[in-house]
Amino acid sequence: MLLFALEPGCALAPSVAQALGQGVSPHEERVFEDGERKLRPLVDPCGADAYVLASLHGGPSDSPHDKLVRLLMFVATLREHGAARVTAVVPYLAYARKDRGTKPFDPIASRHVAQLIEAVGTDALIVLEVHNLSAMQNAFRIPTTHLSAHEAFDAVADEWAAQGPVAVVSPDPGGVKRAQLWREHLESRLGRPVGFAMIDKRRSDGRVGGFDLIAGDVKGATALVLDDLIASGGTIRRAAVALRAAGAREVVAFAAHGLFVPPAEAVLADPAIAAIVVADGVPPFRVAAGSALASRLRVVSVAPLLARAISRCSRSGAGG
Repeated sequence: MLLFALEPGCALAPSVAQALGQGVSPHEERVFEDGERKLRPLVDPCGADAYVLASLHGGPSDSPHDKLVRLLMFVATLREHGAARVTAVVPYLAYARKDRGTKPFDPIASRHVAQLIEAVGTDALIVLEVHNLSAMQNAFRIPTTHLSAHEAFDAVADEWAAQGPVAVVSPDPGGVKRAQLWREHLESRLGRPVGFAMIDKRRSDGRVGGFDLIAGDVKGATALVLDDLIASGGTIRRAAVALRAAGAREVVAFAAHGLFVPPAEAVLADPAIAAIVVADGVPPFRVAAGSALASRLRVVSVAPLLARAISRCSRSGAGG
């Protein structure tokens, strides 16, 4: 097995490699004066089962487009030089949020990205908590393994559950299934009932509405709000305010991907939010040390989840 990491200084890659009991395979990346790049492996990939770790979030130095092209070029190079199989390990899949047309002439960006990834000879894909699982599965024709981030959040949820009743909350109708699966998982772990609630949310022409209707009972419970990502933080803040008004004792936000784009630091400083928990598939490089957000932010590692998925993929010879 070969494991490559395309993000310079990626802290996640060594943790995944350690969990697999191997090192990160070396590669060279050369940047030309005009911005073009050349990537090549520094070990012979011929006949190898290769895994390429590349989280396609924007920043801190490259855009999602740059990272996507680097992934495509590197996968193609591995295949050209005889890799038996190449699996893209993509904790954050760019453009997954645009998975259907809602306006005339809309792009279906998730499908377009899938076609690009498949076109270079990628054999399988491992991805963490996409925006819409069904849309992702329908977009790809190669085997895909989807990892639910809530598995990484169990230990933190247990800490809050030890203080009293908890309820899992979806901040919008689209995330209900994600929240229901975590609720069922927590009930099995804790051996006791876990509440559930869903908050109304509507988006039109870039404007977000709703949040005044909560389906479910959170009174006296710690509300564990689960979402796929946090961008500017508006959805989480509005949800927290509504949940506290509905009687929630505390509100803790969980998200697989913490993008924290401006004005997230200011928005998420709202005292209605007790804590924010994210995974390390996207490092929180936009959060300033010593800020109010940093003081309530907790980052958990998904390296064990990724390592287990890679091991299963390696044993089976195909994505799960």
